[in-house]
Amino acid sequence: MNDNGIVSLNIGRPVEVDWSGRSILTGLFKKPAAGRRFLSRSGLEGDGQADLAHHGGAEKAVCAYPYEHYPFWERALRRELAPGAFGENLTLWGFAEERVCIGDSYRWGEAVLQVSQPRQPCYKLSAAHGAPDLPLRVQETGYTGYYFRVLQEGFVSPEDPLEKLATHPDGLTVSFANRVMHRDKTDLAAVRRLLAVAELSANWRNTLLKRLDGEEPDDRARLRG
Repeated sequence: MNDNGIVSLNIGRPVEVDWSGRSILTGLFKKPAAGRRFLSRSGLEGDGQADLAHHGGAEKAVCAYPYEHYPFWERALRRELAPGAFGENLTLWGFAEERVCIGDSYRWGEAVLQVSQPRQPCYKLSAAHGAPDLPLRVQETGYTGYYFRVLQEGFVSPEDPLEKLATHPDGLTVSFANRVMHRDKTDLAAVRRLLAVAELSANWRNTLLKRLDGEEPDDRARLRG
């Protein structure tokens, strides 16, 4: 493990796997990668996503997951997990959801990143690990990880430190956002606090605005496939 907060940089191209009697395409199978590579506003060189409607893109260019959660999931799944097991590009130490705020910015190598939203787990985690209830458990624990948008492109490597440039003045953590989205759905004051953060992704903003209008999305397809 490096002293710079980065346990591993992980990339992978989409592959086909069998799930519930059908073939699906997923970019969840990511492996540690060494050396420098270019990070654009759409993601890391050599990486790819299968479902571009829900993964990747400007506001979800880099997926990060805290290494602190790995022992919990290893016990739950009863096996050892390698970095990248949750489809994340960055496996991080010291950057858990309760310590990272929506809108926080970081320097990584030549690039500048900004936290845009928590990750919302989908059924492809089940396909990757053979555990049908895994997406729901990830959501319920709040051990979701989160996404960065890229404010400044550049070359990066796992040896480059992840250095905080600024903490968002509203101080609303990824954990807070997860609570608002998934648990305390009737706390409309908290919804409005989160919507006041201009750096929140458009996807989450649209969902929360619909909640204010009394419309709640159906998560079953995302969680179960």
